[in-house]
Amino acid sequence: MLEPMRPSELRFVTHAWDPARAAELEGDEVALLVYRSNLLGSDLRITNFGGGNTSAKITEPDTFDPGRTTDTLYVKGSGGDLGSLTRDGLASLSLARLRALAKLYRGPAGEDEMVPLVEQCVVHGSRVAPSIDTSLHTFLPFRHCDHLHPDAVIAIAASEDGEGLTREIWGGEMQWVPWLRPGFGLALLLAQCVVEHPSLRGIVLQNHGMFSWGETSLECYENSLELIERAASRLDAKAGGPTTDLAFGRVTRVALPAVERRARAVALGPTLRGLVGRDRRVVGQFRDDDVVLDFLSREKSPALVQAGTSCPDHFLRTKIRPLLLDLPPTAPVEDCQRRLTVLMDEFRAAHAAYYERCKHDGSPPMRDTAPAIVLAPGVGMWSFGPTAVDARIAGEFYVNAIRVLWGAESVSCYRGLPEQEAFDIEYWALEEAKLRRRPPERPLARQVVFVTGGASGIGLACAERMLAEGASAVLSDVRADVLEEAVAALARRFGRDAVRGAVVDVRSAASVRGGFAEAVLAFGGIDIVVNNAGLSVSKSLPETSESDYDLMNDVMPRGSFLVAQEAVRILREQGTGGSIVYVVSKNALVAGPNNVAYGTAKAAQLHQMRLVATEAGASGIRVNAVNPDAVIKGSSIWSGGWAQGRAEAYDVPVERLGEFYAQRTLLKKEIEPADVAAAVFAVASDLFSKTTGAVIPVDGGVAMAFPR
Repeated sequence: MLEPMRPSELRFVTHAWDPARAAELEGDEVALLVYRSNLLGSDLRITNFGGGNTSAKITEPDTFDPGRTTDTLYVKGSGGDLGSLTRDGLASLSLARLRALAKLYRGPAGEDEMVPLVEQCVVHGSRVAPSIDTSLHTFLPFRHCDHLHPDAVIAIAASEDGEGLTREIWGGEMQWVPWLRPGFGLALLLAQCVVEHPSLRGIVLQNHGMFSWGETSLECYENSLELIERAASRLDAKAGGPTTDLAFGRVTRVALPAVERRARAVALGPTLRGLVGRDRRVVGQFRDDDVVLDFLSREKSPALVQAGTSCPDHFLRTKIRPLLLDLPPTAPVEDCQRRLTVLMDEFRAAHAAYYERCKHDGSPPMRDTAPAIVLAPGVGMWSFGPTAVDARIAGEFYVNAIRVLWGAESVSCYRGLPEQEAFDIEYWALEEAKLRRRPPERPLARQVVFVTGGASGIGLACAERMLAEGASAVLSDVRADVLEEAVAALARRFGRDAVRGAVVDVRSAASVRGGFAEAVLAFGGIDIVVNNAGLSVSKSLPETSESDYDLMNDVMPRGSFLVAQEAVRILREQGTGGSIVYVVSKNALVAGPNNVAYGTAKAAQLHQMRLVATEAGASGIRVNAVNPDAVIKGSSIWSGGWAQGRAEAYDVPVERLGEFYAQRTLLKKEIEPADVAAAVFAVASDLFSKTTGAVIPVDGGVAMAFPR
């Protein structure tokens, strides 16, 4: 029996249990289960996003017979995440009914038919679907159980001599269980293991993870941490640190300096996103962590990449293996783009062949054959998914996979799952059912929007609407402080993954390129560009200075030209079409007093839209415009002298300017930023998929401004 470890002795995991917080939850075992789960899920070394599950068997009054008690299993529901788990994310099931199902189990051939039977054991009106791992918790005789996927333990579980290492590291306190797909068969095997070895503190599941337990939530938590700590300590002692030659071999490819890596990622990103999203758009993310760069620099990395990932949670997010670019980081960009095209075709063909080799009569249809992870030695890693969150998580999972490879190669030799076993997990009918339970995608799902002048007014409203419709968004603006506030506000509403900010002065080609580079690094590329940046001046012809005139034309026609130029270049490299929407003005079509500089700039901008449309159409890029008028509320243009100038031009009080504009329209309605954003969304979306070169008025109906 190994000596227990004190919290202060832990080096590779963090003991974060707060006695004061736990005391507040005393007596509420479900709340303590949620608390324990959140602590475990907050550390990606312990379990991945959405991976693992925790449970508690709680004795409580019988709903139908208050004089009696019954045992209820509370366990993390299907698709949930430990780090963000709430009480509503727990499935609650009758433990007696669950255990009675053992009599109905027919063996491996009847595994899938147990799932609906488990669902019939739900109590308390639980609305979350029970996880496939529910049965694994059912038959263990412990009040609290953790099923986790720690990098250090999976490294042992994926080692060639993992069974022997399990005995060495834990001295008989952990038992090795050979690979078996999650389900009732594995659940009964775990229960048998505990009966045969009553002093166990945990179980190592080959190529999967671990189970641990305790009679209280705290005891379970501390037991899990200690078992993980012993594995991590053993790996570290054997390898001598994460950057030694033992695990991955000597360095054969040196990473480019940070600035050059980012430049290369920006150059390759759009091509790569277009190749991966050939059949269906994806959102990408680039990362060049030290752990990624070190792995890719080593001589053994090409072979280990092909060996594939081991833990089911890993390859369900990353696919079995990534695509590896086999050119040096200094190769010409054009050579890399051509090579990526060839490698992508080979990868898709290999996945299709894998599907054909391994499929069963009842297998779900083949899914997208593109990789989820692309590796470029000396540069970094791209991860892809249907959303920015999915892209980030896929990248996190592959970083975990690298750590597993490192650990396994440090103490033994890495061994992934056999191909057929991996397929049977990836194309399992139950996994397919989980995918189908995802909510329908919103209209702009998988798309990335770039908004200039995005920190306030119409630009901010456009970004907000696009995010609400499922897009990821990059807001660009020249005002760094206002931009920071706008991005923070949107991140609170839509999540930090979905929105980024880039300080851009549209008058500068270099600044514009830098803004789009940020979009490429954050999301892989772009799909929609809202050419919105603008400002105004209201002066008569004699009062308008050359600097006034030049400023209007530098920001609007010149700025929109530079933005469109870079946008079209990126969209063409992606090869998946796209949309550019110019936010122009009624003043592009209607002459009015005290407006020579602004009106001229807007007229030029409108015709520029038509010219760009004629060139971009052959690449599937639609270019349209919306013409708003008198958008006073929330507009930075109207907050300065422009409002006063227009009020004087029309001889109305400035506070009644909005009403004045509304009354002169056919619909007698005032226009707000959200109205313009609605039109921009519609034009940019597939609702207008066959429209380009059009002008959509958003002015309440101004007859003089009807496009002709």
